[in-house]
Amino acid sequence: MLDIRRISNSRWWHKKKNWILFGIFLFLVLVRFSKGALYKDFYYFISKPFWPAQSQKEVILESIDQELVIRLNLLKEDNIRLREILSLQESSNNGNISAAVISRKTGSWWRQIILNKGSRDGVEIGNTVIGPGGLLGRVQNTSLFTSSVILLTSPESKVGAWVDRIQKNGLLIGSGDDYPNLIFYSKDVDIKVGDFVSSSPASTVLPPNIPIGIVQSVDEQFKSKTMAKILLLAKPNAIDWVQILKVNI
Repeated sequence: MLDIRRISNSRWWHKKKNWILFGIFLFLVLVRFSKGALYKDFYYFISKPFWPAQSQKEVILESIDQELVIRLNLLKEDNIRLREILSLQESSNNGNISAAVISRKTGSWWRQIILNKGSRDGVEIGNTVIGPGGLLGRVQNTSLFTSSVILLTSPESKVGAWVDRIQKNGLLIGSGDDYPNLIFYSKDVDIKVGDFVSSSPASTVLPPNIPIGIVQSVDEQFKSKTMAKILLLAKPNAIDWVQILKVNI
C-alpha cells in the first residue's frame, strides 16, 4: 500500500514539474517574441510600490543651477539666426510627459533607464528626454506601460551638439563611460576646458539649446579632428523624475 502511494505521489510530482518547466518555457518564448516588452510591463507592476518620490537630492539642485548658468550663456540671437538660415521650425513644449525612473543601468555597457510611461501615454520612439540639469537621451523603444531611454553615455548614442563660445557644431558620441566624446571633424577648433555644450540648433532629431554639459578635457592626439570629453550636467544615476518632450522639430 505504501509503495502504491509513493508511486502515485512520484507521478503527481513529475507531472507538476513538467507543467512548471512548460510554463517557464512559454514565458521565455513570450518575452523573446515581445522583444522584452512583456518583461518590462511585468516589472512596471511589481516595482510600482517602490517608485521614487517627488523630492530630489542635492546633486539635482546643483545640476539645476548649472543648467541656469548655461542657459544664460547661450546667445539667443545667434540661435534664432541659425534656425532662420536652416529653415527649421520652432519647437513646441505643449504636451510634455512627466515620468518616473523605475529602473536604471547607468554603470553598465548598455547605459539606459526605464520609465513608467509607455505607448498608451503617448510616448514615441525618438522622443527627447530631459531631467534636472539638461539632456539625458532619447526614447529607444516602448511597451504599453514603459519606455526605454538610451542615455548620452551609451555607445549607441549620437547627437548633434553646439559650443556657443566658438559657434561650432560637433557630434556627441557615447563612449560607454560617464564622459561622452564631443568630436569636431577639424583640427583647427579652439575648444577649451570649461566651454558650455548644448544641443545643436542644426539638429534634426533634438530641440535646440538644451543644456548638455561642460568640456572637461581636450584630446589633441588627432590630426584630422578634435575630440573633447564632456562632463554631463544631468545625472541619470541620481535623477528620479524626467520630462519626455513632445515636440516637432
